[in-house]
Amino acid sequence: MPLTDVALKAFRPQAGIRFTKSDGGGLVLDITPAGVKTWSYRYRLNGTREKVVLGRYPDLTLKAARQLRDKLATQVAAGNSPAIEKKLSRSGVSAKQTLRDFGDKYFKEQVEGKLKSAKDLRRYLDAEIYPALGNKPLRDVNALDVQDVVYRKRDHGRTAAAMRIRMVIKQVFDYAIEKQLVSSNPASMVATRYIGKMTRRNRNLRSQEIREYINVVYRSNIRRQFKLALHLILLTLVRKSMILLARWSDIDFGKGEWTIPAENMKGKRGEEREHVVYLSGQAQTLFLELQRLAGDSQFVLPGRNQITRPFAKNALNKALDGLTFEMEHFTIHDLRRTASTQLREHGWNEDVIEKALSHEKRGIAGIYNRAEYAAERKRMLQWWADHIESIMTEPKPLPRTPDRMR
Repeated sequence: MPLTDVALKAFRPQAGIRFTKSDGGGLVLDITPAGVKTWSYRYRLNGTREKVVLGRYPDLTLKAARQLRDKLATQVAAGNSPAIEKKLSRSGVSAKQTLRDFGDKYFKEQVEGKLKSAKDLRRYLDAEIYPALGNKPLRDVNALDVQDVVYRKRDHGRTAAAMRIRMVIKQVFDYAIEKQLVSSNPASMVATRYIGKMTRRNRNLRSQEIREYINVVYRSNIRRQFKLALHLILLTLVRKSMILLARWSDIDFGKGEWTIPAENMKGKRGEEREHVVYLSGQAQTLFLELQRLAGDSQFVLPGRNQITRPFAKNALNKALDGLTFEMEHFTIHDLRRTASTQLREHGWNEDVIEKALSHEKRGIAGIYNRAEYAAERKRMLQWWADHIESIMTEPKPLPRTPDRMR
């Protein structure tokens, strides 16, 4: 039953008891044992109960409280939270803070310097999330917005990337909820089961597919540095990130060795170890050409128009995605699996292969097996480079040159 001014004046405090009286529509009067009477507006938004304090009676009259309640009810109907707006106002934060503004805040406070995956997360923010949603007010981002960004990547066959984009958005909004800037997480409403299933890959290229891969890469119009890098990944068994971060100070042509620093290795933070790649003659030839192309840069693959930084992490992915192959889809990482599979099929020792892949054994075996297998790895990688060269058809993409080191 609606309240009246007569009833409001008649309410008396009760010793030790705090009680409320409802006017309807979410407007409630709270009466303390000391006789303080306070108006509040209570409502439900996105399944969550919220409350915003309006003011004290009689300073805020019944009529004024009802008018304020109706105004706030209109905001709730539009999907906005009056409680959050009030908190934002008190803290001096704009109610129209964009996803980009808060995403940068999240990155600086919760990611930068704390997570090894910071570069990956930064790339997803800058390249995928901000272009689509960065200028939208944080509180206006809804599940359909997130779904659009995630499904666009999914529909291009990039299920793993779509999952990670959803994860990054979810992490940003989890922090926004913790800071009480929003009341719900739109990414949580985008179900992973509809994005796709991340299955363990087992794709590896057979000999005729390796031949097609090499020839298509070298006959394409992608940058020469990318052609050489995509060839080197196959020859050396390294991860894509390792060659993108490589510096000339890591390469010793005299010894035929490429030392990958611990910070460029994949592993738990603080547990990485540097890794030595023994370079075949073919691999050294590729590096020598890259050195000429790099000019004065300290990086093996300096970025376009900025020799002080390497290419972006997804540059090689984009280059490969732009090529057309007449075979089943594969990724750059599948080249490592290809080498591993074929080396095993040709009888090379599994421990030697795993060491060349920079895989560390787990458990007790990993603690006691610190053998480097240097001599075996040198022989194996030279054999692998010769094997790749033997299955390449004419015209060979790489002519023999006097500086080929064998």
